[in-house]
Amino acid sequence: MERVAWTDERLDDLSQRMDAGFECVDRDIRDLRSEVHAGFAEMRSLMFRVGGGVVVSVLGAALLQCV
Repeated sequence: MERVAWTDERLDDLSQRMDAGFECVDRDIRDLRSEVHAGFAEMRSLMFRVGGGVVVSVLGAALLQCV
């Protein structure tokens, strides 16, 4: 099999294509991290609201029993 040499131009083109590919992957990972962080922030907010509602309900029921 004949050995094929890569020219500097082809190596530069490959390097640029690889850089572009990694930039795309980096962007996808950043977007995914942002979505995950937003999802967890929304979940924390919901947990605080539900937890607060439970506490208020329990305290309200306890106060009504004292009356």
